[in-house]
Amino acid sequence: MIKKIAVTFLVLISIQVKAQDFSSLWEGYFSYSEIRAIASGDDKIYAAAENAIFSYDVLSNEIQTITTIEGLSGETISTLYYSEAFDLLLIGYETGLMEVYSQNDASILSVVDILEKQTISPSRKIINHFNEVDGLVYISTDYGISVYDLNLLQFGDTYFIGTGGAQININQTTVANGFIYAACGQNNGVRKAALSNPNLIDFQQWTSIASGSFGAIVTVQNQIYTQRLDNTILKIVSDNLSPLTTYLSSPLDVKSVEEYLLVTLNNQVFVYDSNFNLLANAVPNAQFDAKFTVASLNDDELFIGTKAFGVLKTSLAAPFDYVSIKPEGPSSNKGFKIEAGDNELWLSYGEYTISYNPGPFNSRGLSHLRDGVWRNIPFDSLLGARNLSDIAINPFKPSQVFVSSFQDGLLEINSEVPTILYNRTNSGLESLVLPNSPNFVSIRVSDLKFDRSGLLWTLTSLVDRPLKSYDPATGQWRGFDFTELIPSSVNNELGFGDLDVGNNGTVWVASYRNGVIGYDTNTSEINKVSSEEQNMPSPTVRAVALDNRGQLWIGTDFGLRVLFNTSGFVNDPNPRVSEIVILEDGIPTELLSEQFISDIKVDGSNNKWVGTLDSGVFYFSPDGQETIYQFTTDNSPLPSNAISDISIDGQSGRVYIATSRGLVSFSSGGTKPQETLEDAYVYPNPVRPEYDILGYDDLNNINNGIKISGLTESVNIKITDIEGNLVAEAQSQINKRSSRASYNFAIDGGTGIWNGKNLRGNIVATGVYLILISDLESFETKVLKVLIVR
Repeated sequence: MIKKIAVTFLVLISIQVKAQDFSSLWEGYFSYSEIRAIASGDDKIYAAAENAIFSYDVLSNEIQTITTIEGLSGETISTLYYSEAFDLLLIGYETGLMEVYSQNDASILSVVDILEKQTISPSRKIINHFNEVDGLVYISTDYGISVYDLNLLQFGDTYFIGTGGAQININQTTVANGFIYAACGQNNGVRKAALSNPNLIDFQQWTSIASGSFGAIVTVQNQIYTQRLDNTILKIVSDNLSPLTTYLSSPLDVKSVEEYLLVTLNNQVFVYDSNFNLLANAVPNAQFDAKFTVASLNDDELFIGTKAFGVLKTSLAAPFDYVSIKPEGPSSNKGFKIEAGDNELWLSYGEYTISYNPGPFNSRGLSHLRDGVWRNIPFDSLLGARNLSDIAINPFKPSQVFVSSFQDGLLEINSEVPTILYNRTNSGLESLVLPNSPNFVSIRVSDLKFDRSGLLWTLTSLVDRPLKSYDPATGQWRGFDFTELIPSSVNNELGFGDLDVGNNGTVWVASYRNGVIGYDTNTSEINKVSSEEQNMPSPTVRAVALDNRGQLWIGTDFGLRVLFNTSGFVNDPNPRVSEIVILEDGIPTELLSEQFISDIKVDGSNNKWVGTLDSGVFYFSPDGQETIYQFTTDNSPLPSNAISDISIDGQSGRVYIATSRGLVSFSSGGTKPQETLEDAYVYPNPVRPEYDILGYDDLNNINNGIKISGLTESVNIKITDIEGNLVAEAQSQINKRSSRASYNFAIDGGTGIWNGKNLRGNIVATGVYLILISDLESFETKVLKVLIVR
């Protein structure tokens, strides 16, 4: 009798893309506190955090990072493996994406075969483990085993080894005595097959040697050990499993390194020899009360990944003395709000929902970046302030910072030390009132901003006087009543988001149910624009920003609007806002129609940075008619298209972008205009032959070209040779670097950039050149000189 067996097989056609390096214009600020995977080889330790990796050279102690800036995807990393034979680091992701990092040239190859395979459910694509045997990598996934050839950098066969060829969860594989063993979850046991069998795609070639659910299987000097998911380590001899020990908690990581077996629990790391004799037992100490995640060895040094301290290094001889190893970075990738000052940035991790619900409360710290160094302030130092959100730096005293708490009030910080928590007992702040719960206290402060005079303006949700001002110099508080517009603070409005302060005393407020509210603090007049009849796409407003012309840009959860006439808003019986209409392929189209807009910021050139919930970040010309950039995860190092917040360092022009998966910054080049030309300067100076002067029309690479900084808002600049011949000329508002027009010399806010070409389009010769700057409003002038050596 002949049986006909249907064999299911999968062909993965290798789809590979070389990742782009973005390091010339971008910087990344990722957290390396929580380690998810560790690999070792060639005297280096590789540690993976959520979506970034760092390497540690055990000989030189040098640390290097690999992030989205260098070309990583920004997705969640699930496993790592380093091949010493090929000098390649393999990176596995929860999505099924695989990336191959070359130690030799720092290139990254993205392998998307598993990720894009339609016949595999997304929930089964996670890469659990890499196992290299003779140049072939056996990839354990939740669907089975795929084979990847490191010589050819392409996929071979895929093995579905469940009953009837079903897709089953494979957590780990190992090879011993000519057989490949697979530790299977979900009660699929341990399965093995002869490695030399040419037909391993046939599930019938695989034999089950044990039942149950297994999380790991390793070989230590030809001894096979496996971890059953009842916390038990077993030894496999002649296909028989013998229990060796059962732990009090589940092992998180089981691996073979050199001649050792490593078993990591959340509070212990056990190191055994090949005969399962215990050689070392590492536990947390008083300095590092850590939760462990993974571990690895290099010679006699033990490296332990943790939940909060990065990697802890210790020795087998004294596994209780630790050194923390991790790059500079914030404490978490889950940044909520950011605020940039001059060469500094503050980052908060508190949050509230889209409908302004603070629960569940979180108790996270703050992070501060200054001059390239991160200081992470733990929650224990924050005087009990939970759900910290928006941040304001006192422009007259930059060491003084205020951070709002969407539960406990307002936190004041001086020189990085939390000093006062303002609440209902020591300030003008108020708690919402619940009639049936008189003892309930919730002071939900959201956005806050300083005005030009040094007053701090804050918003508190669910109270009758949501708008407050505080003078840090005098300690005086004032509250402003909104009941004329919102009769019941609890029933008619859930919360307030963004605010901005006009020079005429009007405060602009983004609300959840009442659109944009304008409040004149001089006359107490109040008005709003929220309805469809007023051309609002939604009454839910997330962002408001006054631009340099006094126009109000409005971001809703369903599109973008602009209020062009802000001066008469509070007295207008029927104010209306306008959409921006652009031409796309000759067809009139509403800009950002139906987009959920999370933030809007205006830079020194009056260009607009607009963040969205799922489409990344846009950079628009002052009138919105030109999209200068749209950055997404596809064309930039953004780790997510969900933009949480944007902030601009006006001094450097660096734009910081917080996402749901990490923080990055972009060197836009446009700086904030200065009041005078006193500090204007040109750089580099001299311009040496090895410097890239550009020599072409694209001025977007701010790292190249000749820059003139410290400019005022409206200038004309002429560049002449030493004999007075005009070489180049630019004027603010005309020769804009953001324009699609091709200029040799253009101005962006307080910075001009020249590509070294003269009026005929030729690169200038060696010589001294004069830069004649004239302010078109004050008539102030300044002359600079630059030496160019070609």
